[in-house]
Parts: sequence; structure tokens; C-alpha cells
Amino acid sequence: MNPKTKSLLTLFLIMFFVGVITSSCDENDELPIILGYTNIYIRPNSTEYLQLNTVGGWAYLNGSTLSRGILVYRVTTDEFMAYERTPTYKPDSCCTYVPVEICAKVVVDESGIIVKDTCAGTRYLILDGSVVDGPARYALLQYRTSYDGDILHIYN
Repeated sequence: MNPKTKSLLTLFLIMFFVGVITSSCDENDELPIILGYTNIYIRPNSTEYLQLNTVGGWAYLNGSTLSRGILVYRVTTDEFMAYERTPTYKPDSCCTYVPVEICAKVVVDESGIIVKDTCAGTRYLILDGSVVDGPARYALLQYRTSYDGDILHIYN
């Protein structure tokens, strides 16, 4: 192999490996959220959870010590979705809303259909937790649910 071809091949290999390394260092490649043990029972038809009494209703619950809370959404009379309120993009970030600093979490917007990350601005669909737009590539983390007509069990 002549020296010029060898130099070009070496340059190509270096550029290839630099590309592979930099693309694998994307902050969003891994989902860095660790969920603690969650095992919650609620009565969604009780007066304590009035907002969950109807289809399309939602409520925030406290989660484990590692969680920013849980968003519960009533899909039908017998089906519920439960999502982690810690966003999937830069979950440890905090931002300043004068005069306070808040850490990122998801909140339901005024439409009742979109869930928004308070810091990065990613918008998720409340029906399945999928990303609508924004920098996140992963859907909201979902908890398992089971409902017997009276008690809703939320767990992981």
C-alpha cells in the first residue's frame, strides 16, 4: 500500500471512530431515571380523588422517595394510566422561575391532553406518554395499574 493511501485510510478510520464515540456520548441515549419501589392503592371514585371520578380526569400522587410523583389519568371507566412525573430528558435538571428554582417534572397543561416538562419543554401525550415534540426521545415512564372497580393499584 502506498503512503498516500495508507494516510487516507488512517484518516478515515480516525474520523470513523471519532464519529462513533461522539454519537454514543449523547446525553439522551440512556434513560437515567431510577424508580424506587412503588406499591400504591387508591379509591379513584372517592371524594378524595374527585378529579379521577370521570373519564379524562387526572391527579398527581406522591411517589417513592426517588420519584417526583405520579400522574394518574383515567382513560375509560375501567382503565387508568400512571406515569412517573420525572421527565425522560435531563431528569436531574432544574430551572429558574423568578424568584424560585424548580426541578424538572411533568405537569398537565390546560388542554388536559398534553403533559409538559417544566424545564426542557418536551410535550407528551397523556393517553400513552409518547413524545409529541421537544428534545426528549423517550416516552414517559409508565407504572403498572390494575383496577377492580373500586381500588386502583399502582405498582412497578
